[in-house]
Formats: sequence, structure tokens, C-alpha cells
Amino acid sequence: MSVQVLAAKMAEVELKDVPGKELTPESPLTPKTDDKGIVENEPKATSATTPTMEPIVKTGDTSPGFLTPNTKMPQASAMKRTDPQQNGGEAFVNRDGTVAEAPRLKKIQFADQKQEFNKRPTKIGRRSLSRSISQSSTDSYGSAASYTDSSDDETSPRDKQQKNSKGNGDFCIKNIKQADFGRREIEIAEQEMPALMALRKRAQGEKPLAGAKVVGCTHITAQTAVLMETLTALGAQCRWAACNIYSTQNEVAAALAEGGFSVFAWKGESEDDFWWCIDRCVNLEGWQPNMILDDGGDLTHWIYKKYPNMFKKIKGIVEESVTGVHRLYQLSKAGKLCVPAMNVNDSVTKQKFDNLYCCRESILDGLKRTTDVMFGGKQVVVCGYGEVGKGCCAALKAMGSIVYVTEIDPICALQACMDGFRLVKLNEVIRQVDIVITCTGNKNVVVREYLDRMKNGCIVCNMGHSNTEIDVASLRTPELTWERVRSQVDHVIWPDGKRIVLLAEGRLLNLSCSTVPTFVLSITATTQALALIELYNAPEGRYKQDVYLLPKKMDEYVASLHLPTFDAHLTELSDEQAKYLGLNKNGPFKPNYYRY
Repeated sequence: MSVQVLAAKMAEVELKDVPGKELTPESPLTPKTDDKGIVENEPKATSATTPTMEPIVKTGDTSPGFLTPNTKMPQASAMKRTDPQQNGGEAFVNRDGTVAEAPRLKKIQFADQKQEFNKRPTKIGRRSLSRSISQSSTDSYGSAASYTDSSDDETSPRDKQQKNSKGNGDFCIKNIKQADFGRREIEIAEQEMPALMALRKRAQGEKPLAGAKVVGCTHITAQTAVLMETLTALGAQCRWAACNIYSTQNEVAAALAEGGFSVFAWKGESEDDFWWCIDRCVNLEGWQPNMILDDGGDLTHWIYKKYPNMFKKIKGIVEESVTGVHRLYQLSKAGKLCVPAMNVNDSVTKQKFDNLYCCRESILDGLKRTTDVMFGGKQVVVCGYGEVGKGCCAALKAMGSIVYVTEIDPICALQACMDGFRLVKLNEVIRQVDIVITCTGNKNVVVREYLDRMKNGCIVCNMGHSNTEIDVASLRTPELTWERVRSQVDHVIWPDGKRIVLLAEGRLLNLSCSTVPTFVLSITATTQALALIELYNAPEGRYKQDVYLLPKKMDEYVASLHLPTFDAHLTELSDEQAKYLGLNKNGPFKPNYYRY
């Protein structure tokens, strides 16, 4: 409504019927101005002067219902008459009918206007830029993946003396007092991990891991806690560190420490902290590991580098990530792999479930929790169409996104095309896409050249294990400004004002910024447990110093343990059918070369 219309309608009201008294210059309702005419405070309405009008009025609304006959007019002191059109369209009407200037209302600044953001607080402590690269890597922020916000405690866990209720202090975590919360999360996870719980009951009596000393480096979450407690129930001793500086759930680590586990991890470790935790996990006088469970190969690398003599007593390595498996094959090819290793990553139960179905759900979860982005109509490019890429693309397509795929393998590329995705080179779409997701396991997939050409507001994230796919190091230059938005979310701002939204500083999105489905992790964790049992109990000579896939029969066994959850019933082969197919009635049902 224009000021003129408003003033006219207000003048029509019988002012003589309006109760109230004249405002004096000393009245608290009188707007004060300085010598430049700037209003210092707004009028504070009282019960006698509060107009009973609708709070929201559409622009251009001239309906007479805007003011009711019972409207009580605010009284204004005598002021010099001004032109309300030069006053932002606000005015008071005096008793004599003159229009007086009302307090100016502050205008809202919109997102496209220049804003100043708070700089991230710096901290004093151990720092290293060789891996985590940035200041924010060392900050301890609460996230959706962790119950507590630990940012209120700036003391490094390495500087604390902690003991559990039994007086044991062989651990290093954020806060042992969080143990009760962590125990509840572990109990929730147990409900969604039926195979591990079944494995405990079936194998607990015979203790297949009795005498095993397992040193682990994985994501320390409630699901990993269920795995660790299962290994212990099967007879193993465990010491654990985190494979990712962001994915540790502090309360779960506390629950493990309270339960007697030697855990060295907390959310928001620095680079120096990361390797220190691995070293503390391995280097204990009087304790020699004989099995390794690794996720990414960092633990294996550290032992090779610092304690190579330990491999004389280590029976085997179980590795679950693309990156770690790649390192193992490199060692094997160079003749430096001195123990057998089990490639869990390429087992069917890992590839088809953890990589495909898990990422299909967790990619949306991670993006929603960090950016609140709406997927419908967004243009997204997914780099890599392996199992992780397939899961991400399927989820985004189902949400209405326009999805592009980049790929180097013609077979995977053809699969992407047949699934309805457009195969492109990254430089062809980098200027127009809203979200960039890497799923290759490679390095320098998104380099500075592409980052420079991205549109304003583009979201950049990684779904691969390692933080090498996005060239984050190239963004650590003086001309670019980094601003922390929220936990694991940064604005990287160019001199012209363009900004991108970088998630988890290029680290694994789903476990750094959200959580992953527990049921899927049950499949992976059970596969890991069986791989450890197989390598630990294998007779001398069964496995050479090489990399092996999990036997097909074990893959099938892991799957069968999860079927009762769905009340699923397998069909059994008759003797005639088994003979016709040349199979054992109890499996394995597919040859090793079969592609699921």
C-alpha cells in the first residue's frame, strides 16, 4: 500500500473517538533523531496506542479491511512536515491532519549483497599441513555423525590424563564421560547388524580368534564398535585407531574405552594427531599384533615404514578400501608384500552392498545435512561410474536431478549411457553444474583449473575414500578466502566474490558429514570378521605372500546371515538340478568369474 493511500484512509477515521494523549518530546514513544536526522530508536507501543491491524499487507493492497473501525491510532508529536515518499513510505498523522515522518526501518540485506562472515577461530596446538592441510582440519566440531559438540573443550586429548572406571588409561579419546551415550548408540547399531550378532552366538563357543591380536585402523563408529566387540567375543585382543580425522564418533570411542578397548581417536584430529594415534596403537611394549584390519592402507604403510620387523609375526592383512587394495597390489607387484592379504573391497558383499546401496542412500544424507540443498532440477556431475558412482547417480536421478557422468572405462561408460546418464568430459559441463561429486579413487580429478571455472555457489564433495580426488591444496593460496560456514562446510571465495561450497575439505562425505546405513555396514563388517578368521586359521602354505579375494562360499554365507531379517526363504536345488548345473547343492552357486 502506498503512503498516500495509507494517509488518506487514516484521515478518514474519526480521530476524536481515538483515546490517548498527545506525545511529548520526553515520551518514550517519541522517535529521537540526531543532528543528521537519523532515527536512533523506534517507538515502543503501549496497550493504548497499539493499532489492531493485520500484520502482513501485500504491496498494492487498497482494501478497506486494512484498518478496522476499532483501530487505535499512534499519536505523534508535532514535527516538521516532510514528504513521505522521501522517507521510505512511512508516516504518522497528527491530530491536525499533517503527516509526520516515522522512524526509518532497517532494510534487510539479501544474500546477493556483500556480507562479512566470521573468521574461523584459530587454535594453538600441534599442527601439520602434510595431510590435513588446513587450520579447520584441527578444529573439533560437532556434526550429525556425533552426539556431542566438543568444540567447547579446546584441550588436545593428547594432553589429558584419562582413565576409565576400572582405572585403565591405555586409550586416548575426547571425553570418557560420554561413554553412556556411546553405549546406547552401540545398542541401537546391534539391532541392525544381525549377522555379526549371529556370528557371536555361533562361534563364541569355539573362539576361532583365540590368541589373535588385531590392530585396526577404520572409521570408529557405533557399527565398528559392534565389530570390535564381536572380534573380542571370538577370542581376539583389539587395539584401534581411526582412518579418517572427521568420522570418529567421540561418544562411541568413549564407550569402547570404558569397555576396556585401547582406542586412540577423536573427531577433528590434526595430521600429527592422526599418525600419533596410529603409532600409539601399534607401538606398545610387550604387545605384538599378528593381524591387521585396515581401511585405506595407512596402518599397513606405517608399520612398513616404522616397524617392518613386526611383519615376521603378522599372519595377514584384511583391507577394505579401493585405495588400500591398490597399495597392496603395488607392494605385491614390487615383491615387498611379506604377508598374505585379503582384498575385502572387491568381494561381492562389499562391492554390491557397501559401495552401491550404502552410497545410494548416504550421498543424499550427507548433502542434505551440510547444505540443505534441494536436488530437484539441479545439474550434477558424478566423476566415476563404479559401484559408488552408480549408487550416487541412481539416488540423484530419483530425486529429479539432471545427472552427468565422467568415466575412463568404456564398459562403465556404456553402463552409464544405458542407465540414462549423459557421458561427458568434466571440462564440458564444469561451468554449468550445481554439484560436483568425485567417486574415482584417483588423484587430481578436480584440479584448480576446474575449480576456477565453476559457477558461483557450486557444491564440491568427494565420495571416495581418500582426500586426493579434489585438489584442495591448490585452494590454499593468498588470493582465496576460506570461511567456515558450519561443521565440515567451507566457503572458498575468489577475489571477484565467486564462492564454492567445499564439504569435509575433500574427504569422504558420508562418514565425515553424516552417517551410513547400519544394515549395510553389517554386511561389510561380517565379511571383515570372516576374512580375519580365514587368514588367522589358514594352515601353513594355503596363502602365499600375495593379495587374495574372499572365497565365494564366504560371500554367500555372509549374505545368507542377513536374509532372515527380510523373512526371505531360499529355494533349494534338487539333486537332479544340482547335477544338471554341475553345482554342489550347498554352494558356491556361481564361479569366481561371475559378475553380479
